[in-house]
Amino acid sequence: QVQLVESGGGLVQAGGSLRLSCAASGSIFSINVMGWYRQAPGKQREMVGIIGNGITTTYADSVKGRFTIARDNAKNTVYLQMNSVKPEDTAVYYCGARTPSGPYWGRGTQVTVSS
Repeated sequence: QVQLVESGGGLVQAGGSLRLSCAASGSIFSINVMGWYRQAPGKQREMVGIIGNGITTTYADSVKGRFTIARDNAKNTVYLQMNSVKPEDTAVYYCGARTPSGPYWGRGTQVTVSS
């Protein structure tokens, strides 16, 4: 079992910055990939950025150059630095972890970008 707890969401003006954190606990040794996903009202959940055990990262085209994902293995935490945010970034952001036994999800944190 893996537990994921997100923090750092809130209200931010367009063009501003926000940093999300996701703390992992439990069977963290089994985690292969961690990442951030988001779901806007009426839309499907989509990948924002993922990071492997090394430094390999993958981003959605919509956030490339604006968002950065980083992983601190000593703290069992993954971060999402969001810069130059846009109103279309408004969504519930979820932390996800892939393990051999399946995916795990946090409860999500709301990010609202005002124009």
